[in-house]
Order: sequence, then structure tokens, then C-alpha cells
Amino acid sequence: MDDFLTGLPEATVLRDPSDLEPFLRDESHVRGVLPLAVVKPRGPSALRELVRRAKAEGFGLVPRGAGTGKAGGCVPTARTVVVDLSQWPGDIAVSAQDLSLSAPASAPLRDVKAAAEAQGLFYPPDPNSWESCALGGTLATNAGGPNACKYGMTRHWVLAVDALLEDGEIHRFGISSVKANAGPSLGQLLIGSEGVFGLIVGATLRLTPLPREHATLLLPVRRWEDLLDLPGRLCAAGYQPSAFEFFDPAVLAELRAHGPEEARRLPGEALAILEFDERGCTAESFLEGLLDLLGPMAESLELASDERQRKAIWAVRRMTSAFLKERHPGKVSEDIVVPRSRLRAFFEGLGRLGAPCVTYGHLGDGNLHVNLLAADKTDPALLERQLNGLFRLALDLGGTLSGEHGIGLAKREAFLTLSDPAHIRALRAVKRALDPCGIFNPGKVI
Repeated sequence: MDDFLTGLPEATVLRDPSDLEPFLRDESHVRGVLPLAVVKPRGPSALRELVRRAKAEGFGLVPRGAGTGKAGGCVPTARTVVVDLSQWPGDIAVSAQDLSLSAPASAPLRDVKAAAEAQGLFYPPDPNSWESCALGGTLATNAGGPNACKYGMTRHWVLAVDALLEDGEIHRFGISSVKANAGPSLGQLLIGSEGVFGLIVGATLRLTPLPREHATLLLPVRRWEDLLDLPGRLCAAGYQPSAFEFFDPAVLAELRAHGPEEARRLPGEALAILEFDERGCTAESFLEGLLDLLGPMAESLELASDERQRKAIWAVRRMTSAFLKERHPGKVSEDIVVPRSRLRAFFEGLGRLGAPCVTYGHLGDGNLHVNLLAADKTDPALLERQLNGLFRLALDLGGTLSGEHGIGLAKREAFLTLSDPAHIRALRAVKRALDPCGIFNPGKVI
């Protein structure tokens, strides 16, 4: 197979092992195997020919954006070629009349959000890596972030998808409008599929008017447990935060002992960040009602007085994942979900599991980042039992084993073991129908 990619049109091809090495990892703990090559396509003829040769030579195609995924979805498996879409062409185009934006998979998410904001519009999905990730990766993984608390996941904002299928052609699924009901949505099936059905090369996204007000609150609490019922209480009282983030006592201890100067000054036994972006959220009447609901918890509350303070509050939250990864490079980070009404039961169950961990993340929608900091120093059999216990706890409480990171390689075994067998059979039937030769991201998810 030495010449299996010779003469590939409209593409850059990397073969040297030193050039391939950076593609063995994403931001998870998973490490892939050396791919046969890395291809950076610059046009549809490259993809068409790649599919043809993959079928003829029996190799797989692994899509990759910026490599910021958390589940090993873009790392290469045996006999695969990495399809790096960073050079895929296309421009970001905003239609204010349609409240939509079209962009190629290669577009940085930060540029997508900035293009919308320049027109007074808003694209809400904001994963922690929003400043460095590519749009295509967020589509393939159905990325979330703090704003999902109010605005939902990436798939809620996708109108149409452009995708490479097994015939080697790029097809569009969907239209630039919120109403499209001509049969089941294949485009929505592709969102979050991690490239196992086909490769997403572009999309048309739904936009909404840009929020004009933000009330951003830093909420330290003396008793950690007081935070656990707050998401449900806010919803019951008619308050819908655009974000509700939290740090448990163990994460705060890590940040205070070893974090940057601004993190070492964080107050409270535990800490939450609450943000509202609805019209009138900075009005005195709104804030007074919120303070009444918070009661004694509001004693040490801090309200950002300007955009500089707001960014400073969010900067600490945004750096938490990178900080923990730097301090504990062998850690395993899981992103389970439980309903808001079961948060207290979850943490009680987590205590009974006895797995040493720290927890932070999206308390407002029950998406919790549980980090086992000593995973690389733990006996593999014990680590597997700890992770399975964590997953089963989430499932028993009506949740799931991944809220926004996806399955990839990191959670594949647990996903196949713990899911309803009918669910797996249906997904595999779809895989066979859409990818009969099994060339798209083999060995991932299902």
C-alpha cells in the first residue's frame, strides 16, 4: 500500500511518522495507533477519491478538526487515514433575514460566534474549547458548554448539514429555515454521530438576537449541599439562568493551593457562577427577587459590575479543566448527566462509591464533570470498577454516561455494555445502511 495515496487531488498528504505523531491524541486520556497517513483535503475531488480508495484498499477514514475532543473520537485506529479538515475551503456567511449562518467545518468556532455577533446575532453553543475548537468537531460531537443550561446543545442550532457519504459525494440535509418536516431528519442523525455515518464538511446554523444584558453572579456558599437544590428551585420560581456553573470543595481546594493568583482568592466552601441574559435581568426588581430566593446563600454574593469583572469571573471557570490536566496529566474526566431533581441523590451515591474524585461543571443542567485525578496511578481493574459504578449511578438516577463529550473510544465499552441492546442494534443497522463498507471512523461509538 506504499502508493495508495499517490496522486490524490486537492489535498496535502503527510506520511512521515514524525508528522503523524501529533494526530495520535486529542484532549482525552486515549492514545491512538500510528495512522497510515494524514490527508488534508482542499476540495470535493479529494474526498471523492479518498472514499474510492478506502473501499478498494480496505482502510478507514477518521475525521479530525482541531483535536480538542474529550473522548478519543478523532484518534486513529488500525489501518486508518486521518482526514484533517483544517484546510477545507469556505467562508462564513451570515443571513440576518434568515437568522442563519453558513460555515465550513474548518471554521474556528470563535470566528463563527464573532461573525454572528458582528451582525448583532448570537450562536449560543460554547464548549470550554470554543476559542480553539473547529466548528466541524462541535457538530460531530454535539458539543455543549455552560450556555446549554438555557439554550441547549449544538444540535438545537443546526438547520442543515453538508456531509460526505459512502458514495463519495457531498450531500446537503436540511434547509435554511426552522420548519422542515419532509420525513425524518438525516442531518440531525449526523450531529453527534462522531463521524461514524459520514463526514460533516459544513453546516447552516440557526441564530438568535444577541443578548444585550448580563447579570453575572459569583455565589460562594458555606455549606456545599446548599447548592444542590438550587437549580430546581430557580426553575420552579421562573428563573432560567443562561449558565449555572459550580466548583465542589475538592476542586476549590486544588485551585486555592496550586492555581493562579485569581483562583487562590476564591471564597466559600463551594462556589457557583450564575449568569442571566434575559431582558431586564440587571434591573433592581429582578435582582431583588433573586436575592429573596437565594436567602442566606446571598450573604457573600458578588455581582459583576462591568464586562471586565464578568470576564474575570468566567476566566477562572474556563481555565479549570486545563489547570487540572496540567496538575494531573493522567486523570480521567467523565461528564455524566443526571436530572436536576436528582443532584442530591447523585452526590450521596458518589460518596458511597468511595472513588476519590473532584467535581465541577454545569450544575444548572445536571452535566457534571467528575475527575478521577489519580486514574493513572490506580489499578486498571479498580479504575474500571470505579468508572462503571459512576456510570451505573447516573443511569439509575435517570441520567446518561455522557452529556457533551461523546463516546468515541473512551466510553465505547461502557456505552455498549450499559445501553439498551435495542438501541445498539438500531444504531448498527443505520451504520450498515449508511456505511456498508465500514470506512467511516471504524471502531468508534458502536
